[in-house]
Amino acid sequence: AGMKFVLQYVGCFFAFFSAGFLIISTWTDCWMVNADDSLEVSTKCRGLWWECVTNVFDGIQTCDEYDSIYAEHSVKLVLTRAMMITADILSGFGFLFLILGLDCVKFLPDEPLIKLRICLVSGVLLLLAGLPGITGSVWYAVDVYVERSSLLFHNVFLGIQYKFGWSCWLGMAGSLGCFLSGSLLTWCMYLFRETSSGRFHSAYSLRKGYSSAATVVTNAHLPSSQTATSKMYAVDTRV
Repeated sequence: AGMKFVLQYVGCFFAFFSAGFLIISTWTDCWMVNADDSLEVSTKCRGLWWECVTNVFDGIQTCDEYDSIYAEHSVKLVLTRAMMITADILSGFGFLFLILGLDCVKFLPDEPLIKLRICLVSGVLLLLAGLPGITGSVWYAVDVYVERSSLLFHNVFLGIQYKFGWSCWLGMAGSLGCFLSGSLLTWCMYLFRETSSGRFHSAYSLRKGYSSAATVVTNAHLPSSQTATSKMYAVDTRV
């Protein structure tokens, strides 16, 4: 039981921070940051939803939102948005299910097998959340790196050169955390489910055996005439 508590709390710890990292990554503005060392006046970052310029000296930040979501955007931007939002939703539900499945939470306290199944569902959701999260963030980072490398290879220097920023790194970390917590919950909780299920069936069979034995002993101590009289009285009552 102690090992199960430890695994639940470790999984909850990683699930909480992983879901938080994914959500922060999706809605922050530094997926791409300027990589031109000669620009010492301002720092320019691009996110999935807006682009911000921060003055190095006074720290004033100016942000410009992209056009409407229905406007024409690059495939990289649209797909990354969709995958990160999907990862946010799945990881959020996975964390909520995990909270309900914790033994310290008084939700279905008399149903330990159901709570274990809730933890299993949470693990599956976290694993599913890690897949679009890692795909979107890594693909975005690789695309930025390939674009920058191709420009440098052809000696093309047009405007500001970008590299992937901390928001992209945060998305990768959150996705890996989802994989870790999901694997931990799915594998370990499955083992505990098998053990608990076996104990439950054994206890149920034992209680059933005790109940049958008690019935036999009770009937054995009753006189046959009394038993017959009771049956006749029961028949008369039903009639």
